[in-house]
Amino acid sequence: MSNPKQPLVAKPTTSSLIACFQGIPDPRVNRTKRHNLIDVFVISICTLLCGGETFNDMEDFGKAKHDWFATFLELPKGIPTHDTFNRIFAALDPQKFLDCFLRWTQSLRTSVAEEIVAMDGKALRRALDQGQSLPYIVSAWAVENNLVLGQLKVADKSNEIKAVPELLRVLDVRGCTVTTDAMGCQKKIVKQIIDSGADYVLALKGNHETVHEEVKTYLDDTIRRQTTDRPENGSEIPELVTTETVEKNHGRLETRRYWQSETIDWFADLAKWEGLRSVGVVEATREIKGKISTERRYYLSSLSCDISRFAKAVRGHWGVENKVHWHMDVSFGEDQSRARTGHAAENLATLRRLALNLLKRETTKKRGIRGKQKNAGWDHRYLLHLLGVDPT
Repeated sequence: MSNPKQPLVAKPTTSSLIACFQGIPDPRVNRTKRHNLIDVFVISICTLLCGGETFNDMEDFGKAKHDWFATFLELPKGIPTHDTFNRIFAALDPQKFLDCFLRWTQSLRTSVAEEIVAMDGKALRRALDQGQSLPYIVSAWAVENNLVLGQLKVADKSNEIKAVPELLRVLDVRGCTVTTDAMGCQKKIVKQIIDSGADYVLALKGNHETVHEEVKTYLDDTIRRQTTDRPENGSEIPELVTTETVEKNHGRLETRRYWQSETIDWFADLAKWEGLRSVGVVEATREIKGKISTERRYYLSSLSCDISRFAKAVRGHWGVENKVHWHMDVSFGEDQSRARTGHAAENLATLRRLALNLLKRETTKKRGIRGKQKNAGWDHRYLLHLLGVDPT
């Protein structure tokens, strides 16, 4: 007769999430350890993979799936309460959790030549107490790998400047192209990117008013000369390369025109921006229901004139909005999360990005994130597969 307690899962591989969890230090004193830390982690991540969002969801999900969890978790005191989940994630060292995150993502990451790594911040709108600044999570998104490489919580939007260098110090970005919004366009960040063996494409806005105006004036004037003062033989102005893309979907027509130039000897602060080799601009023209809008964005870059690579970097950075930030709110309810005690908000943000990575990396189900979450809730074998372990 078979043992009813025989685990349903094979031994996790070294790259599995469970194997990484097992190395996280337990923040509790021995007398308060009523529940195994690995049990808490597994129930938590399974809850998010199946569409749950809060500590209450974790308790309810655990109780609903108690008999199944009991086949491979010890559960010495049953399913933890929502208060227990809250206390553990509030006490857990976020740096140790991030180290786990980094080890696991690095085990999944494949080598991609000239990969785009987009770094961008997102507000935790409900995770603040009265009188506090709105906290932000800065994420590093590997575009081709479809993977969140790491993330850090900062006290407010302005502190993204501090978070980007911290993430760069722990990530392997050699050979990659790092992109940021205008907040990350800083001389110290540029130097660290170059010292890390990477290239950069950084957005320019009003936070560098003089630089922005200088780049804008040069590029706008050169584009005008290319389009209105073109020589009779039709050749382009040699200092400027260009390409164009057109997308049409859901009643919206969007045309993007990219220009890039290596002629930067006019740039007054050239020596202060490490590795700077080119400037660029993208013009996005959108037509929706007969209404047309046009916007130009300007960039500093260490890339030589390779318009396809420049355009790929710019477009890849925009993708972080709908491939990470949008899912954090729509699929994981991050914008509504009120977890704020201790390190709970930061650790839950890490857990959500772990779950997103698991769902995005899974390819046997040809469905979106919400569809995969439903499948995980319906099918225990699929849920185990997402965790990186297989039923015996």
